[in-house]
Amino acid sequence: MAAAAAFSSLLLFLSLLFVSSVLGANFYQDFEITWGGGRGKILDNGDLLTLTLDRGSGSGFQSKNVYLYGKIDMQLKLVPGNSAGTVTTYYLKSQGSTWDEIDFEFLGNLTGDPYTLHTNVYTQGKGDREQQFHLWFDPTANFHTYSILWNPQGIIFSVDGTPIREFKNHESSGVLFPKNQPMRLYSSLWNADDWATRGGLVKTDWSRAPFTASYRNFNADVCVWSAGKSSCSSGARVGGRGWLSENLDITRQQRMKWVQRNYMIYNYCTDAKRFPQGYPPECALNTAA
Repeated sequence: MAAAAAFSSLLLFLSLLFVSSVLGANFYQDFEITWGGGRGKILDNGDLLTLTLDRGSGSGFQSKNVYLYGKIDMQLKLVPGNSAGTVTTYYLKSQGSTWDEIDFEFLGNLTGDPYTLHTNVYTQGKGDREQQFHLWFDPTANFHTYSILWNPQGIIFSVDGTPIREFKNHESSGVLFPKNQPMRLYSSLWNADDWATRGGLVKTDWSRAPFTASYRNFNADVCVWSAGKSSCSSGARVGGRGWLSENLDITRQQRMKWVQRNYMIYNYCTDAKRFPQGYPPECALNTAA
């Protein structure tokens, strides 16, 4: 009886160990600090990563793997206090002059004023698809999960599981969509006080430096691209990778519309001054493009 109980306990321990290894990837294993002269650090046995910005430099990291489609979560805690002039980025990007890119950018602000969450999608080197939001919580007080779902049907940006933006694949209507270029995951913390806060009117207060952003709980279900091939075989697509065909259901569409009604502060699809000759075609195809 005791032996059976001990065996059951061992199985429970092993199952929990497996779950943690799947759900809580290790930064040493998945990422490398790429610049900043020691300002980027991996801590707590690989469970925490921090980026720091001071007058000398910012810092950044990138994924070791390259992806062609994926469902990616990262928890971030942004620079607290007076973060005006600073930008924390978290994005996917391919190489070359006609690159693809999927952006989260967090534009700092004066103490007490909200961060601006900036999103953009580039295809073949062309962007100009910005949507910006304020958040319904203080992103500096605790960690929150920022997610990118990229599959052949479209791109979904989510915050704590709530979708805030969808960019659908409208290739059949002549809209470019990122589908052929594998992308690496990048993140950085840097000084952009020439434009980041109120168009550059508010400068970085270096007396508040160093500025630090923190990362944890990176989760990725991805198609890793290596040697010209994807890890997602046709069998994997049908089997354990349901996200490859995932779309927003009615409930999640309604949640996204709630965010956009209450927290969106800029949408390129309604900027008539920017597009005097007419809005980009996806704006008419999908009002949440």
